[in-house]
Amino acid sequence: MTTKNGPVTSEAEREIERLMTLHPKGFDLSLDRITRLLAVLGNPHLNMPPVIHVAGTNGKGSTTAFCRALLEAGGYATHVHTSPHLVNWHERYRIGVKGGRSRLVEDAMLTDVLRRIADANAGQPITVFEILTAATFMLFSEQPADAVVLEVGLGGRFDATNVIANPAVSVIMPIALDHQAYLGDKVELIAAEKAGIMKRGRPVVIGQQEFDAAREVLISTAERLGCPFAVYAQDFSAHEEFGRLVYQDEDGLHDLPLPRLPGRHQYANAAAAIRAVKAAGFTVTDEMMEKAMETVEWPARLQKLTEGKLLQHAPEGAEIWLDGGHNPAGGEAIAEAMAAFEERQPRPLYLVTGMINTKDPVGYFRAFADLAEHVFTVRIRDSEAGLDPVVLANAAYDAGLVAEPVSSTIEALEEISRRQPEGAGPPRILIGGSLYFAGNVLTDNGTPPT
Repeated sequence: MTTKNGPVTSEAEREIERLMTLHPKGFDLSLDRITRLLAVLGNPHLNMPPVIHVAGTNGKGSTTAFCRALLEAGGYATHVHTSPHLVNWHERYRIGVKGGRSRLVEDAMLTDVLRRIADANAGQPITVFEILTAATFMLFSEQPADAVVLEVGLGGRFDATNVIANPAVSVIMPIALDHQAYLGDKVELIAAEKAGIMKRGRPVVIGQQEFDAAREVLISTAERLGCPFAVYAQDFSAHEEFGRLVYQDEDGLHDLPLPRLPGRHQYANAAAAIRAVKAAGFTVTDEMMEKAMETVEWPARLQKLTEGKLLQHAPEGAEIWLDGGHNPAGGEAIAEAMAAFEERQPRPLYLVTGMINTKDPVGYFRAFADLAEHVFTVRIRDSEAGLDPVVLANAAYDAGLVAEPVSSTIEALEEISRRQPEGAGPPRILIGGSLYFAGNVLTDNGTPPT
């Protein structure tokens, strides 16, 4: 038996694979099934620590990581739920440690919870994502902690995480077109779905929004529900000044280190996290903010690969970045970061890209039209939704790039090595286009998240 990234190596993975043979793997947006199951389990979602609930098309994972870093910098034990995982299912569940860094759930603990949920469900219709979400609530209610940071899986209103009735704060990060088949084909419709995590009278933080129409939907929903709310660029903000991050809100200005996560788009994510943790009722000190900026971690979001098996196949001295951004808005943010790197230290840029067939590859590639020398396209392993590399290369061509399909990331890196002009400096390589592809890469590199 194998998972998307190789042989099954744990009891929890075996249990999840078994459940996948019994229940549908996809999304079926409704709260009826999970509500029924949670009732049988004793409603564990009602017995968790204060919840910071995070939705959005882009940036919600990074904002979740900043929230975790802030709370842990203050010594708070913080449970964290994210999805999807990159290499191992266990990445979805971080168990809080008082005064320390949260850790990935232990295999025996996750296996036990999954089996109890399967027994309680008794073969009733349910999706695997709903079972995994129920596992979140079981784990986080049974293990003591000070806070929960809960990332939405898909959308908001009908996402399985949206059984949370009284979040400490609901956070809505940038809205853009993505998952149109489920959420609608206009940003206003997608914003309305994401706004579904807002609860009457509970605090709301609205992150940076590219589209005025989305911002207006979020604000009007918060007003209608009587939620105290804060809006990026209106009630709080962040910008770079003299190589430092300046965060500002009603409490004044704070001079902080630049975030460890590269890219200007992370400034707004960091700001939303600070404002959210405050809105959730936690004291946030300058010391906490400083430490969080320096310690925040979020794999496959402009992650620089500095060690691992893949590096031996790349040109000597190559700068290799890994990012799971996969829609046009994500592509623009990553391309902006690449352009900033180019301004500081010019290098030829190569893309190694794998994507799934629900995305807009031409829109993603268009952001790199004036930046990338060449694109190599790769099929995502063990994914029925992976785009054929020839189709993906044609999409890059349609976006104005020179592209060709290859059989693997290793072949792409070796081709870049072979094509380096004599005397040319080492290149910059961006591997990405999908979190699933990023998982393949981290597996091949031997550097899974910890």
